[in-house]
Amino acid sequence: MRKSVNRFLAILAVLALAASTLLSPGSALALQTPSATYQPKFHGDPARSDSEAAALAYMRVVIRAQRQFNKQYDHFATSLAELVHSGSFTKRMVNPDRGDYTVSFEGKKDSFTLTMMPKQLDATHRSFYAEDDGKIRADEEKPADAKSPILK
Repeated sequence: MRKSVNRFLAILAVLALAASTLLSPGSALALQTPSATYQPKFHGDPARSDSEAAALAYMRVVIRAQRQFNKQYDHFATSLAELVHSGSFTKRMVNPDRGDYTVSFEGKKDSFTLTMMPKQLDATHRSFYAEDDGKIRADEEKPADAKSPILK
């Protein structure tokens, strides 16, 4: 009985070693994690990462809420807090810390600007900019502004 237990443990150790070798990060057989490549959230999704997708979704909610607010009150909200309960904008969304991004909002009664700046600017964390025209602009080298290319 003792020999069979030892044999079983030896086989188990060999299998564990083989699995760890085959699945090591440098191995061609290493498993891909779901975040290794970005999966678009919808047809035509311009995001390059889950972080960008979340930032762009946030911007779309703010832009829609501003349009609704402007339609209802005949002027834009001057703060994010004013947008609470406009469209699907919630109280929780007032917080400028949006994960990998930080929100900057400047509102006037006749216009607004919204920027999303990543905590680390790179190819999968671009900066974004939008104003009252509703067009989202992106830049991967510097903070996005009104002169940045429109996101497609």
